[in-house]
Amino acid sequence: MKTEIIKISDELCLRPLEPGDEKHIFAALDSDRGYFGEWLPFVEFTKSESDSLDFVKSVLSMPEAFREPVFTIWFRSGFAGLAGFKETDFLNKKSEIGYWLCREFQGRGIMTDSVRALVKFGFSEFNLNRIMIKCAPDNIKSNNIPKRLGFFLEGVERDSELVKDGVFRDANVWSMLKREFTD
Repeated sequence: MKTEIIKISDELCLRPLEPGDEKHIFAALDSDRGYFGEWLPFVEFTKSESDSLDFVKSVLSMPEAFREPVFTIWFRSGFAGLAGFKETDFLNKKSEIGYWLCREFQGRGIMTDSVRALVKFGFSEFNLNRIMIKCAPDNIKSNNIPKRLGFFLEGVERDSELVKDGVFRDANVWSMLKREFTD
């Protein structure tokens, strides 16, 4: 499946991940390690631009039929974050949306609009039946996104994610089914 740019507004778009994006990704993560590291376990292991390049290559090297759509978020022509699908179960038509947004772009509805566009894309273009979002229970901003979009809180996945040094964090599990989605 060939993914195209998703234009959300005159100021906001999602662009499919491409070679060269590792520069933006690493610069963003490296500039605010303390903040991102609190919520994203991979930040600790992203020590250089080559680590971000490895991520980009891992996404883009997947065969087209099994490639999970991942997008860079652009607001007013500036890189703002990343959002996309992960841990896709192609047989059962379900996937999870993961996302992060640079702190200076938060509080403007950018991520809510971006995730809304990804949900629509997931059901209409990616042929999913179920979409999940997992958030640390104490990450209020992240949990507000699926809540705003009408996702159902299924419960808490205990010790869902290894954060660092043998410390695990729980995750709220939010879901939406294709039949529940209203555009």
